[in-house]
Amino acid sequence: MFMKIAKYLFALFIAVVALQAVGCHQDENIKNSSEQLIQKVFVVNIVPNEQKLKEYLSYHAQVWPEVEAGFRKAGYKKIALYRYHYLVVMVVTVPKNADLANMGKMAESYSPKCAAWNKLMAGYQTGVPGTNAGATWVEAFPYYQFENQ
Repeated sequence: MFMKIAKYLFALFIAVVALQAVGCHQDENIKNSSEQLIQKVFVVNIVPNEQKLKEYLSYHAQVWPEVEAGFRKAGYKKIALYRYHYLVVMVVTVPKNADLANMGKMAESYSPKCAAWNKLMAGYQTGVPGTNAGATWVEAFPYYQFENQ
């Protein structure tokens, strides 16, 4: 059990380090924008089943147009997904004072297909170790940053 948790924590660490490296370029774009934007990072696991993983990735290869239209309506500027085996890391770029809960509701209100997408995807997702019961996506908070300015 300890080794399984250690494996997930190591994968999470690798994902965060990789996102920091990718985020350096993204931060430059955010700083140059007239609108103040921030990035938030979230993590989730896919149910540990190869078939489920393949299905989940297949859906994301062709995200339903209504879902992306809902993201636009809600004001998301960018959403990027990264993965390491069953671990998925999501980086969202939103206006600085955005209320993510309200943005999520607005995105779902665009079309019934948006809520259907979220329900479908929830069947593939499970929380990372330490996530509260019933929760899936959890926010990862930065704890180290290097800048060479």
